Amino acid sequence: MGGDATTLDQRAAAELLGWWLEAGVDVAVDEAPRDWLKDTAVVSSTPVAEADNSQIPADFAAFRTWLEQCSDLPLAKGGTVRAAPRGEKLAEIMLLTDMAALDSQSEPIGGEAWELARKMLAAIGFAPEQAYLANLSCFSGPGVRLGGADLERCAEIARQHIALAAPKRLVLFGDAPAKALLGGTVVQRRGKIHKVEGVRTIATFAPAWLLSRPADKALAWRDLLMLMEE
Repeated sequence: MGGDATTLDQRAAAELLGWWLEAGVDVAVDEAPRDWLKDTAVVSSTPVAEADNSQIPADFAAFRTWLEQCSDLPLAKGGTVRAAPRGEKLAEIMLLTDMAALDSQSEPIGGEAWELARKMLAAIGFAPEQAYLANLSCFSGPGVRLGGADLERCAEIARQHIALAAPKRLVLFGDAPAKALLGGTVVQRRGKIHKVEGVRTIATFAPAWLLSRPADKALAWRDLLMLMEE
């Protein structure tokens, strides 16, 4: 359904099957036939007013450097840790999550959450290197929360980030990215295809959420399937 049509090695196959089982997929096909050729309704995100992007670089390389070095970003303050994006532009899929966990070793998604994200990618046919990883906010710290003007500014930066990275698909992991870019929570926005900066988009539960609430893995699996239905 996506990525290169290559033979899975033993580890990749195990990860793929592991995610399917965790998501409650225990049959090879659906009980009812699926019309893969039907038109998929596209729900566009609510239009927003043009933002002043004068301080946000318009070149991808310059933008990445700006994110990694700029001190005038939301939540950039003492005690917070910066996590830079990972991956290349024009990726098969972009994963945008709220903010890095404090134990993520400055990676956008780290630890057990990344292991689960890797299984989710494998289940839809992508290797980790085919994904572009980023956070809505580059910074995380004890008690840090996104809201108000900080959330609006992060949304402005994220739209430019998505436009410059130009992935083929976009996954918004968690409530903060969904609120910032789609105007609602995951529960309110999941189950539909959206467009963000022209990119086919879904909102779904973040890996960290799924680790503590495994019953929602089946819902996340449905969201991923819908993203791949083109």
